[in-house]
Amino acid sequence: MSTFFSQTNMLLMSVWSCFFGQDEEDGTEMGEGDEWMQGKTLIKPLDQLDLTEAELKEEFTRILTANNPHAPQNIVRYSFKERSYKPISSVDQLAVHFVLEGNLLHQDSDEARRQRAKQGLPEDKIVKSVLWFFLLAQAAGGEDAGDVEEGGGEERADSVESKAGKKEQKITNQFNFSERASQTLNNPLRERGCQTEPPPRANFSATANQWEIYDVYLEVLQKQEKNKEKAKAVPKKDDDKGKKKMMLVETQSDDITKVAKVAKIIERMVNQNTFDDIAQDFKYFEDASDEYREQEGTLLPLWKFQYDKAKRLSVTALCWNESYKDLFAVGLGSYDFTKQGRGMLVFYSLKNSTFPEYIYPTTSGILCLDIHKHLPYLVAVGFYDGCVAVYNLKEETLQPIYKSTAKSGKHTDPVWQVKWQKDDMDNNHNFFSVSSDGRVVSWTLVKNELVFTDIIKLSLAGAVSEGPEGVQLPIMACGTSFDFHKQIDYLFLVGTEEGKIHKCSKAYSSQFLETYNAHNMAVDAVKWNHFHTKVFISCSSDWTVKIWDHTIKTPMFTFDLNASVGDVAWSPYSSTVFAAVTTDGKVHTFDLSINKYEAICQQPVVAKKKTKLTHIEFNPVYPIIIVGDDRGYVTSLKLSPNLRKKPKEKKGQELPKGPEVEIAKMEKLLSLLREPENSNA
Repeated sequence: MSTFFSQTNMLLMSVWSCFFGQDEEDGTEMGEGDEWMQGKTLIKPLDQLDLTEAELKEEFTRILTANNPHAPQNIVRYSFKERSYKPISSVDQLAVHFVLEGNLLHQDSDEARRQRAKQGLPEDKIVKSVLWFFLLAQAAGGEDAGDVEEGGGEERADSVESKAGKKEQKITNQFNFSERASQTLNNPLRERGCQTEPPPRANFSATANQWEIYDVYLEVLQKQEKNKEKAKAVPKKDDDKGKKKMMLVETQSDDITKVAKVAKIIERMVNQNTFDDIAQDFKYFEDASDEYREQEGTLLPLWKFQYDKAKRLSVTALCWNESYKDLFAVGLGSYDFTKQGRGMLVFYSLKNSTFPEYIYPTTSGILCLDIHKHLPYLVAVGFYDGCVAVYNLKEETLQPIYKSTAKSGKHTDPVWQVKWQKDDMDNNHNFFSVSSDGRVVSWTLVKNELVFTDIIKLSLAGAVSEGPEGVQLPIMACGTSFDFHKQIDYLFLVGTEEGKIHKCSKAYSSQFLETYNAHNMAVDAVKWNHFHTKVFISCSSDWTVKIWDHTIKTPMFTFDLNASVGDVAWSPYSSTVFAAVTTDGKVHTFDLSINKYEAICQQPVVAKKKTKLTHIEFNPVYPIIIVGDDRGYVTSLKLSPNLRKKPKEKKGQELPKGPEVEIAKMEKLLSLLREPENSNA
């Protein structure tokens, strides 16, 4: 080895002399920069060297490293992220010199028996030692297992039986542990049609680490310590009985709240199974006979909602919840002003028709209500005694969170309608109300009280009365209904008991923008169209329903229903469809695009002839309506295909959809009625 290194060194020195030394054959001299070579012997080529044995035996030290000299250093791979070839920094420097593969023998095999025979060990002793080895390996880990191997077959004082007795019992999972013996076989999955909407799905992934399990155990221990501290707090002897009763009530209420959600779900499941045929009709039934009627349609009765404690009350208000499409509110009171008494606010769900979801008893009869569009838990209510109130469904109390009083400017006559409006400049919620005292009032929810502002006072034109000291005062008109424009925020309509409809503005409190001589009796309802900004509808006890263009003083359509009309409502899916209820127990459904002269459906929906229908509302999503009567019942009805007919699409043509189509459909009808007026002019 030393000889090899010495020869290599000589070779390198000769190469150095070739580049920097003086060539004897050329006879050239060194330059000025070669002074460092002066006085030294020049290195000769390798074949001209006279090497001595001492030089050959001289050893040269070489440092060995762990790097593999044969490992490649220039491996590159293509990077799809940077779209170029990148060198690989890590290279495998491991060189395997020796590999020994072990083998295991089964204890009952022939080879194992031969080895036991050579060692001279009895069968039972070997089995015990093996069992003892595995038990210790599981309990103490790999270190003890190594000691067992060294011990071999020697017998120890602490045998298997003694170890098994001293071994601590393994702590089981305290959250959802179950013995394997108690686990039963799972039944195979079976397909079954589902009548409800599938629940939303979401992917969830998590890693159960040791520290996460530790945190969960800490939380459980903290809860246990808190419970122990509460138990240690011993009450005084005087208050022992009272506090024990309170503790019992609290524990019972806690137990009920734990079961309440589960009980509600089970109740809905039982009801849906009981009324399964109605649920199937609601979801899938379409009246096939509509194909042979051409224009006429039918109403299919679905669920009937009634609360036992509200049998003698009339349905005075209906309103769907915009956020929860299956939930609606019912106001209960009385239209017989000689028999006024209590009232009730109840909430029903289509998922459970046998019992209300929420119940709020009131001391005065309810005449109107409205649910906030963006805050579905806030409900504004108007009462017969002139008060207005706001209920919060999130609160556990049965009392309203806001209520007007005589000090806060409540109405002096019954409140006939309330409507939520947009929040004011300070982001305070507010709603409007109209009453028989002739006031249209804005109510603002400020902290813990209702702040009122009179928007307009309704007065009869030219009618005055003599006040104290001969002062002439204008006679106030009785407001019975109102509605705000869908797009123009300041514009609203007010119906009066004298049969007139006033177009008003929030900015002008002393005069009307327009007055329409609409009906001969009180205006029971006035509502803007959902699509067309110029059209509104009104109904009255004078048996008529009228459709108006607010730019024209005369009605565009007039329909005589041969009975006093209690309520009217526009459909949310078509600009030309509306429905009205009459006191003879019938529901009248119109579609102006199909028939401009009479209803396409007139159907009685109550069993008793004397029962009067009071209110009607369309569901915002599903093709159903709810109808209330004067006996406290609310009936849900499904519209047949002819009552929600859409224009037919021709082959190869896609008809435009959206509010623009509905506006054009109504505008086409109005243009037909405006043409004669323009020609006469």
